[in-house]
Parts: sequence; structure tokens; C-alpha cells
Amino acid sequence: MDIKNTRTIILNEGKAEVKRAEIRSYFHNTFDIDEKLYETLASDETFYLRPDRLRHPLIFYYGHTATFFINKLIIARVIEKRINPGYEAMFAVGVDEMSWDDLNEANYNWPTVKQVKEYRDQVRELIDSLITELPLSIPITWDSPWWAIMMGIEHERIHLETSSVLIRQLPIGQVRQLPFWDICPEAGEPPQNVLIPLSGGTVQLGKSKEHPLYGWDNEYGIHKAELQDLKASQTLVSNREFLAFVEAGCYQEQSWWTEEGWNWRQFRQAEHPLFWIRAEKSWKLRTMASEIEMPWNWPVEVNYLEAKAFCNWKTAIGGSPIRLPTEDEWCRLYELSNLPDQPYWEKAPGNINLEHWASSSPVDRFKNGDFYDVIGNVWQWTETPIYPFHGFQVHPWYDDFSTPTFDTRHNLIKGGSWISTGNEATRDSRYAFRRHFFQHAGFRYVESEAPVIIHDEQYESDLSSVLHCEAHYGAEWLGVVNFQKRCAEICLEYMNGRAMGHALDIGCAVGRASFELARGGFSQVTGLDFSTRFFRLAARMQEEGYLRYSFPEEGEIVSFHEVTLEQFGLEEQRDKVQFYQADACNLPDKFSGYDLVMALNLIDRLYSPRRFLSMIHERMNPGALLMITSPYTWMEEFTNKEEWLGGYREAGEPVWGLDGISSILKGRFRMISEPRDIPFVIRETGRKFQHTITQLTIWELL
Repeated sequence: MDIKNTRTIILNEGKAEVKRAEIRSYFHNTFDIDEKLYETLASDETFYLRPDRLRHPLIFYYGHTATFFINKLIIARVIEKRINPGYEAMFAVGVDEMSWDDLNEANYNWPTVKQVKEYRDQVRELIDSLITELPLSIPITWDSPWWAIMMGIEHERIHLETSSVLIRQLPIGQVRQLPFWDICPEAGEPPQNVLIPLSGGTVQLGKSKEHPLYGWDNEYGIHKAELQDLKASQTLVSNREFLAFVEAGCYQEQSWWTEEGWNWRQFRQAEHPLFWIRAEKSWKLRTMASEIEMPWNWPVEVNYLEAKAFCNWKTAIGGSPIRLPTEDEWCRLYELSNLPDQPYWEKAPGNINLEHWASSSPVDRFKNGDFYDVIGNVWQWTETPIYPFHGFQVHPWYDDFSTPTFDTRHNLIKGGSWISTGNEATRDSRYAFRRHFFQHAGFRYVESEAPVIIHDEQYESDLSSVLHCEAHYGAEWLGVVNFQKRCAEICLEYMNGRAMGHALDIGCAVGRASFELARGGFSQVTGLDFSTRFFRLAARMQEEGYLRYSFPEEGEIVSFHEVTLEQFGLEEQRDKVQFYQADACNLPDKFSGYDLVMALNLIDRLYSPRRFLSMIHERMNPGALLMITSPYTWMEEFTNKEEWLGGYREAGEPVWGLDGISSILKGRFRMISEPRDIPFVIRETGRKFQHTITQLTIWELL
């Protein structure tokens, strides 16, 4: 089978054993083509270069796609045993250029390429055995264990593309052009780009859970919009068309740029598109692994900020309102072009899915109705920052895929590129990147007077996140003092006279206790949480000093809240606190050297509390304190029964949570005070509350 021409799997029809064989083939094709991508690197040393200073070296991404399978299968409870816990921590977090990335190279001791390849082979063997042995029923839905396998496959296909962009930014001497990644041989001058009428109408976006193809969580839900008539450029903007913007000196003229765009241009000192190379009397283009004479009829590849500046300039010189299309407008263009969706086409109707070349191609090569390149060639930037559709739900196995991007800073790209495969090459895919980000992305423009609607999701509405925001920063109820603040105060009482250098708040949720520890005298506090839904809010509070959330008072009636560090007297603690995403049962090595570890209501929500309690001493300084609170609400939803520390009978006698904790900590810790009961309240609606009693114990490391 041609691994450059594979299609995502139809999940709601067919015989189970036939489907099993399809998924197995799809999995191995995905692994094979990912391996072939890294064959373009000139040597093992190339794996350790950083193509982009704000992102990891390629060795990280080589390991990441394999560890993703294991981490998600653990969460989904498809498997119970890890292959290499160290790798599965090291390669787990830090994929994208996010403000909370920790890219201090001192924290990483990267393994060799050979070691990572051996690990990848182990993962491949494990997934192959799962595909062979797991019971399979049709349809495969997003709560099926097979969804976790599809999630890993589609995730690897995303990184096939994003890693190719990083490879494209390596020094040319660090890569090699291979026949498998053949470049389009067609080049020349483009036709004159013209504006073509595009009729308005109703656009409806969003998939139902019964959709036949795999999807990421942001694709589900409902969105409707009414569009006005407009005009759209017949082709993508070519290198030749964009050259006029460069030669007009627009990279040096601030007036064409947004404030964000000009700040980026100044930071990068950009003079032209990233992949253009200025030769003595001409231009060259950097493809993934070669430098070629500039193909003027290929699409220009720029970030959103450059595309926006071009549209502003074109508006000024032409007198008509030119801008990028919105997501709704692009989808209208797609709809009117009557394109088949992948995987249902016989041959890709555009330069997409690796069915044609491993590079861009001329902008007038693939016609779809009245327009060219409606899909494929390069991604197309839109004016729309990504947002959740009505009915959006976070997938519990990958809660940080979409929610960190709902911040109005990540704009949607549509249509796919030459290397977009799998889910990326489907009609309903929704991928978004920061506006300064580089992808194989270009743009087409529209002429329209219609205003651009920004779906501003500043008020957090995810229910679990909202309840934690209210519990940490909301009013006190039923005469019970704030739980996070009270626990921090108790810790500080016991820390009196002890070293107060670095504290760890593990399972920090949205961060209140971390800030309180910093106020109490710790010089540095680290907050860790497994859930990105929580950690991103804690990080936002640390970075911006405030949070906004909408609280469900009654039915559809919500109240809107803004809380600030200043109102709690915590503003001055921001520089002492840092938040990260991490698995408490598999901590990266860098999290160590603590004088205090606080674990509030954490252990009965861990998949392996025994592992956490057995290793936490390794991260603590001699004489350090460990605070544990728990209501001991053991549930198989979170913790397999054999991992429970209490709540069961042994030889007919009850085993309590404190018994289990004591048996594990005995010999390494001593309890320095009697257990005490601490109440806490979680408000669920205007009139409904959870009132819980948790048990607090303090332990000293011997």
C-alpha cells in the first residue's frame, strides 16, 4: 500500500474484523511515514538542534508521538503498565509554543536517538498487540477504548505536519532531500488574481457524536451564522503577488501592521517571508529539505500577522475593504465548491493528503468550481480566533487539546496543506495556532464590508473549572472558611522555625493555596496539576492577575465573576509562584528539592496513590514536611480498586484510608500531630452545596 495515500477510518460501519485490519494498517502506515520524516535529518546530532528557539529540539517530537499513545491509554484505562515512566514524563508536555512552556535546556537530559527508536519500537509492538486482541464493536464512539487508539494515530499525523515545519527551519546542511519527499516540478508565473463573487447564506458548522469519522473535541457542537454576499480571491496569494508588498517596503512601514504584528516584526527583524532566501539578484525558496529557485506561482507562506498586514496594505492601495475570510466564510466557499470529503474521494481534489507532492504547487493547478485550492496546497489563515461551538465538551482523555487555545490568541487555519493527512484533511477539522506561528500556511483574501465577529470566551464556562474557581476565589459559605487558605495557614504554622525555600502544591487546581504559601514566606512555590483545564487557569491568574468565570446559578441563568489577586492581597506573590502540568504519579526529575509538599484532596483521585506516596520522599529535602488531606472518597472512576489505600476489608477487618497512608509512609516519615478534620464547601449552583469533611495529616521526612 502507498503509505503517502492513506485515509482516515470510517468508524460507524463495517464488520468488526475488517475494521480491525483497517485500523491496524492505518496505525502502521502512520508510524512508518513518521519514521520516514526523520530520515531527512542529516545525522543524529541534528535531532538535538532547536529549529525554533521557543520550541524543543526534534528529539522531543520523535519521542512525543510514541509516549502520547502510552499516556492516553493509561488515562483511558486500556493499559495499566507503563513502558518507560521517565520517557513518558520527559516527552509528555511542552509540545507547542505556549507561554507556560519550560524550555530551560538544563532541565532535560535527552536520550540518544537509538534509545528513543528502541522505545518507539516497543510502543509499536504494544499497540499492534492491542489492535489484535482488544474486543471491537461497531460503531466506535469517543468513549470506546478504540477511540484512544485512533486518538494516538491522528495525533501522530498532526505531528507529521508540525515536525515537517520545524525541519524546514533547520540549517540546510542539517537536512537531506530524499526521493520519498519529492518536490513539485511545476513552476512559473501565476495568473492575475481576481475577486470572484461568493453568495451569502446560512452556514452551519459542528459535528454530532454520531459522525462517522474521528474528531477532536472542538469539532463537536452546533454553530449557525447568516453571511452577506462577498467576493473572494480566485487563487491563494502567490509568491509573485506578495512580492509587491515586500518591494513596497511594507515590512519597514508600521502603519500596515497591527500592534501585535509590528511587535512581532520588530522582535524577529523580519524583512520578508520566513522561507524566502534573498540571493544576489534573485530569490530562492526553502522547501522542507531543499533550496530551489523561487516558484513565483506557488502560494506564499506567512503567518497571520504578515497576511493581515498585506490585506491592510491592499485595502489602502485599492480602496476596497480587503481582509482575510472568517471561518464561516471559508466554510461557505467550501460548501459552494461541492468538494467530496476525505476519505470518500477517489483522488484528492487538491494538493493534500500527500497524494501529489511533498511541497506546494502552482496556485492555479487545482480548480474547485470557480476557485482554486479551496483545500490543500497550504493552510489558509482566517480572521477567526478559535472558540467552542455550543454544546462543546472536553474529551476527558485529552482535556488540553482545545481549551488552552480558547483565549482569542489562536486563529483558525482551514483547508489543509500538502502534508495534511488523516483528520487534518477532513472538512470539519478545526486547527488553530498563535498568530505569529509558522505552519505550511498562506492565505486568500476577501472583499467585504461585513464586520468580523470575535467569539470572545473570556469568561470560563467549563463546569468543573468554574466550580474550582468559585471554591478557590469565591465567597465563603455556610460559615466555612476558604479551604485552600486554611490549609496553607496550617502548613505555615508547622513550618515555623524551619527552612522555607521551595514548596510544592501538587494537585494545585486553580492555584489559591500556592499563592497563600508564597505570602506566608516561601521564596518559591511550584503548583502542579494533571488537568490542563485547571493548570491553565492557575497560570493565567499568575500571568495576568485575574480570572473571569460564569457561574451556573439556576438552569440557564448564570452570574459573571471577576476575581483578582489584588483583592486577596496576593498580587505581590506572582513572581514567587509558577505553575506546570504534570502527572503526580510520574513526575519529571526536575521537580525536586522541596521543604514542603502539600497534597490537598489528591490521593483519592490518583490512578496510583501508592506510587505517589512511595516516591514523594525522593523530591523532598531532609526534615521537610508533607501535608495530606483527603475525604477518602475512593471511586473506581478514578482509582482501580486494587490501588485503593482504604475503604475495603482485609481478612474481614476494615482498612481505612489513614491506615493505608501510614503503612506506605512508615519508615520514611513520622506523623508530627494527630489527624484533624477540616471542612470544605463547594458551591454547585445558587442553592446547592457540597459540604465535606476531609482529614488532614502532617508528616516529617526522617
